[in-house]
Amino acid sequence: MGFMSSFNISGSGMTAQRLRMDIIAENIANAKVTRTEDGTPYRRKVVVLSSIGDRSGLSFKSAFQSAANSAAGEGVQVEQILEDPSELVPVYDPTHPDANADGYYYLPNVDTSQEMIDMMAATRAYEANVTAFNAIKSMAMKALEIGT
Repeated sequence: MGFMSSFNISGSGMTAQRLRMDIIAENIANAKVTRTEDGTPYRRKVVVLSSIGDRSGLSFKSAFQSAANSAAGEGVQVEQILEDPSELVPVYDPTHPDANADGYYYLPNVDTSQEMIDMMAATRAYEANVTAFNAIKSMAMKALEIGT
């Protein structure tokens, strides 16, 4: 693994976690939206992250040798953004404009408490990547000082 690839790994982690925080913020902002452009209630979105250069099918020795000999294929990426298929929350209010014939309308499947927990986890992961990035930068500076 090359020295500069460490910057790419931390950078990919920061980029992925920033997108994750953006999606969580979108979920929180739309927690009470009962009608989107297509006429249905908003559905919670979930970010799926994956490793770049997944070595899960390799033996430990092969994965280790591959990682030691390759600077490419490391880091994390957003594989996809999915809609959460869990049930919407029914609310009885026959006076609501989106109420059906039985008097129920549906709120999004967004739990703001869960979203805040996910936001804290994404924030901590982002901060960990910033810390790693700064440590790498500090090592590079020390290496330059030694070289002069």
